[in-house]
Amino acid sequence: MLEVSNLKCVRGERQLFEGVGFRLESGKLLYLRGGNGAGKTSLLRILCGLSPAEAGQILWNGIPISALGDSYRQDLFYLGHHNALQEALTVNENLSFYATLAGVVPSEVDTANALARLGLRGYQTRLVRHLSQGQKRRVALSRLMLNRARLWILDEPFVALDQAAIQLLADLVAAHLDKGGLAVLTSHQQVDIGTVPAQVLELNA
Repeated sequence: MLEVSNLKCVRGERQLFEGVGFRLESGKLLYLRGGNGAGKTSLLRILCGLSPAEAGQILWNGIPISALGDSYRQDLFYLGHHNALQEALTVNENLSFYATLAGVVPSEVDTANALARLGLRGYQTRLVRHLSQGQKRRVALSRLMLNRARLWILDEPFVALDQAAIQLLADLVAAHLDKGGLAVLTSHQQVDIGTVPAQVLELNA
């Protein structure tokens, strides 16, 4: 369970939001919405423990995330605006690196299957710098299938994807929820995910 109460975010001299709170239980999805500059990405980074909040509290299974350290990070998968891929490495090398950071050692079969499902069959030895933006995004998204994190936090995950890939990603998130996972995401696109209605949190700039 993820519980957030009275979060306040200030960047520079500008207050982005205050009093933000929600409770997200196992198997549930939260859509975070708001215009440009409302603080959506800032909120996601705060949820991940990457940026400090001016005030408020974030609990994971009843414990402040600041007290959990690595155990919280192992339960968390974050995908931001950038794909966070090393251009000079191959697809396989990138996936192996991030899997190791997450404490997972995927087999070659698991990696090949994840890439195949994302439409990248046979791309394991290609250098990332030679891929299109859409293909790079698919490589980043394939990490979803190679981790055991219970909480997925996704910032505009549908960017640079075609309709088929959007549906595939929606299916991956839905399957994650069906297994008891949780997800928080932002999206400028309205994408239906699973059969359980999503919670919606609107940030106003």
